[in-house]
Amino acid sequence: MRPAVFLDRDGTLIEESGYLDRLERLSFFPFSVDAVRVLNHAGFAVVVITNQAGIARGIVEEPFVAEAHRHIAARLEAGGATIDGFYYCPHYPTGTVEKYRTTCDCRKPQPGMLHRAAADLDLDLPRSFVVGDRWHDLAAGHAVGARGVLVRTGVGRRDEETPHPGTTPDAIADNLMDAAAWILQQPFDVAQGRPFDGAQGRPFDGAQGRP
Repeated sequence: MRPAVFLDRDGTLIEESGYLDRLERLSFFPFSVDAVRVLNHAGFAVVVITNQAGIARGIVEEPFVAEAHRHIAARLEAGGATIDGFYYCPHYPTGTVEKYRTTCDCRKPQPGMLHRAAADLDLDLPRSFVVGDRWHDLAAGHAVGARGVLVRTGVGRRDEETPHPGTTPDAIADNLMDAAAWILQQPFDVAQGRPFDGAQGRPFDGAQGRP
């Protein structure tokens, strides 16, 4: 089993654009490819987990989500970076599309997508990390024992200013690259799957650039 870094999609890996429904609205942050590549090289699985309520709301066609993910994967692969898996939740409790109108266990903050990825990819969830721009991203990670990094891209700066009861970030970073840097500073032996002797992770604030 290996640890993973679970990435939120909109606002974390790619720019926030509301309900993404056309490829021409899909825009990468300038650091996204490099951030994923350094995590790959460090031995982490990199997995995208994304709520896609636009499907249940009838705004986004489900086949487009798969198309968007193929586009993201191709762009990353062109830069030497790899996503090991894409997982999305199409549900919403009050959706207009009946088949997706449900309360599920996969919509973040529920951890269903992380559990599914762990089963599919043989991942060690307690040694993993979740990076996102919303509190519900971190809550999903904490539910499985993973550590969470809040990024200030997307709506992250807004969420940082409105703390969510019961959800405390293990780190706050300006963006995905800074989050990756913090993760790589953590005292874990990725290959052997165990912490270094006597070492503990430390909180980090990317704006200050220091632990």
